[in-house]
Amino acid sequence: MINSNYTDIADLLPHSGKMVLLDRIIGFGDNFLIAELRVRDDGLLGDDQAVPAWAGIEYMAQAVAAYAGINAKRAGEPIKLGFLLGTRRYNSNVAAFRVGTLLTIRAELMFQDENLGVFDCSIQGADIEVYANLNVYQSPREMVACG
Repeated sequence: MINSNYTDIADLLPHSGKMVLLDRIIGFGDNFLIAELRVRDDGLLGDDQAVPAWAGIEYMAQAVAAYAGINAKRAGEPIKLGFLLGTRRYNSNVAAFRVGTLLTIRAELMFQDENLGVFDCSIQGADIEVYANLNVYQSPREMVACG
């Protein structure tokens, strides 16, 4: 079950402003997170009509980061930067996500050691099915973003 303290996604990610793409968390458990977003027309990843399907990798990565953020908060630790190492088997039945489309993103932990993790991820929406495995790295110590 989701603790109400985890509903502000910006508090779970090392992102800010328009780069926070997820709208809300709708499910969380020991090895998974489910989030929703409505495809935006802000031009960050697409235009006023659609966002390319490859942006789904970022949607999935943010679901993984939110999962890590919740676990960090539960452990009383700070939110850490994570890095997407790679994606395997990214399959999408669409070339783009239409602006305004509601997407459900699921990230399920398949493997984790001290610093590496593998997540089985999916994106579902009206006539949309996207699947991928994400390999991620999280530093064992807190890192500060530069920019």
